[in-house]
Amino acid sequence: MKFENKTEPVDRHGKWYRDACAAAFAMELVGERWTIPIVRELMLGGRRFSDIRASLPGISARVLTERLARLQDLGIVLRVDRNDPVPHRLYLLTDWGRGLEAVMAEMGRWAVRSPLHDPTLPLTPVALMLSLRAMFRPARARDLRVDAGIVIGDTRMRAHIADGELAVAYAAPDDPPADVIFAAPTSLDLLKVFYGKAPPGAEGVAVEVRGDAGLARRFVDCVEIPPKCPVPPAAAT
Repeated sequence: MKFENKTEPVDRHGKWYRDACAAAFAMELVGERWTIPIVRELMLGGRRFSDIRASLPGISARVLTERLARLQDLGIVLRVDRNDPVPHRLYLLTDWGRGLEAVMAEMGRWAVRSPLHDPTLPLTPVALMLSLRAMFRPARARDLRVDAGIVIGDTRMRAHIADGELAVAYAAPDDPPADVIFAAPTSLDLLKVFYGKAPPGAEGVAVEVRGDAGLARRFVDCVEIPPKCPVPPAAAT
């Protein structure tokens, strides 16, 4: 049987590897510098250009413009114009683009096991919330139902555990009162509680917990990073 050759031009598929492997092709689609962080920042909803750039202080306006244009051409991102309450432009992920969350979560669970991973580097609020979903342990939440407010500086998020699943989103004005609230100046402060299991308010832990203390402990127990991978003896010396 002879297969019909429907290969796109080199600049569409094969520009890096000339390889039909879909995993290699995925790197051609989203492997350029800054692409994954941009996609990540859109994962919880549409954002303005200025908001994306503010979340990624190392990126230039030119590079962000180029990456967003490329993601639109690929069908991963949509650009929409809104008029409420004032005219503005939003960038949103398409349905196909949102499918990258599962890919990025699996990559994160794999990469965090590396001894080279540095958890003290800056982490955006969106990155923290997606991290909680990636590191969520459903078996520990089978009988748990909790609405948690997560306040990171001026950014307000919500996390909802029910039926063994964790959903995360930006907080909305009409959200019901949260069962428990975790508040901290930065995402890194919350990492000390969620993954380091440090008691809130302990020395060096700038995290305040309000609400049901028991539910707060259960929530924290439901997220955990996997252990580091073994270091070969030759690499450890």
